[in-house]
Amino acid sequence: MAIKKRRGIRAIIIALVALAVVLLGWQRFRGDGGGRPPFNTVTVDRGDLEQTITATGSLHPLIQVEVGSQVSGNLSDVLVDFNDEVEKGQVLARLDSSTFEAALQQAEAELDSAEADLMLAETEAHRMRQLRERDLVPQADVDRTEARLRQAQATVRIRSHARDRARTEVERCTIYSPIDGIVISRAVDVGQTVAASMTAPVLFTIANDLTQMQIHSHVPEADIGGIRAGQRVEFTVDAHPHTFTGQVVQVRNAPIIEQHVVMYDTVISVSNPDRLLKPGMTATVLIVTDSREDVLRVRNTALRVRLPDRLLPDQPELPDDGETWRLVYRLAGGDPQGRLEAISVRTGVSDGVWTEVYEGIHEGDVLVTGINLEAQAQSEGRSLFGPGPAQF
Repeated sequence: MAIKKRRGIRAIIIALVALAVVLLGWQRFRGDGGGRPPFNTVTVDRGDLEQTITATGSLHPLIQVEVGSQVSGNLSDVLVDFNDEVEKGQVLARLDSSTFEAALQQAEAELDSAEADLMLAETEAHRMRQLRERDLVPQADVDRTEARLRQAQATVRIRSHARDRARTEVERCTIYSPIDGIVISRAVDVGQTVAASMTAPVLFTIANDLTQMQIHSHVPEADIGGIRAGQRVEFTVDAHPHTFTGQVVQVRNAPIIEQHVVMYDTVISVSNPDRLLKPGMTATVLIVTDSREDVLRVRNTALRVRLPDRLLPDQPELPDDGETWRLVYRLAGGDPQGRLEAISVRTGVSDGVWTEVYEGIHEGDVLVTGINLEAQAQSEGRSLFGPGPAQF
């Protein structure tokens, strides 16, 4: 009986010890009376900020002309190729003009015939006027002669226009360059038939000057309000590792709707003296909408910190004055074990990593960005990467 009693007492003692250990561990885990958990912190400093908008676009020449043909026919000569530099008025290609030359000769012959009829009509009209002055013919004969004369004059004008049209079509068989530039596209070869019906077929595409180009970038409507002409632009292309620069020259008002998203075409001027950039390249664009130099700044993680309710100090009321105010948590004196304070700060420009601060804190202040879970686990003898999952 005594043995059973001793065993019962021992079991009770073991249970009480185990319960004490569990309570102590839970208290330590919760941080109640065992000190608060360690924090991740950042220091307020001074530096430069750039607020940017990201977009994509494609490169285009300043002037790009599609050269076509106004007449149909077979190409007898193609005198230029890709990447050839051409001058304004230079011959690019020729169509077989034999059919049009025959039409021109026919029009010229018809004009000669009409001019001969006109000469005869003028002679008859002059004779009839003289006879009428002597009262040898009736007035009706004179009127008919005058009418035939006007008809002959009109016929000459018609035949003259027909000849000019036939001559123009012969001239159009020779394709000239409309601008100085470089051939970036050739869509035809010798012997190919060109069919010009409702629209002129494109034979060549000529870019005016590839040393000056443009980026046409589509900017969403949510960001377009911050873009102005003259803003600096940085962009990259997949073909080259370094960053290029440009400048916004125009924000177009015509909306572009893609998958129910409204965008606006932003035109960016680009200098390309080495011709590294080529038409059609895709560019990833950063438009600098605002910049600050040597300003007080804080990491954005300090503005987004979330702490357990039990650790939160008394929080001030944010001012309602139309400015942007945010809450940060500062360690008094910069001491990791110092008193935690909630501070309201007035913020300005942000570049996505740093945010400008106008007032509320000072350079060198230490701000909390979150709980250091790894340091807490190590202080409690646990591992975040051990066989058992860390509990937090």
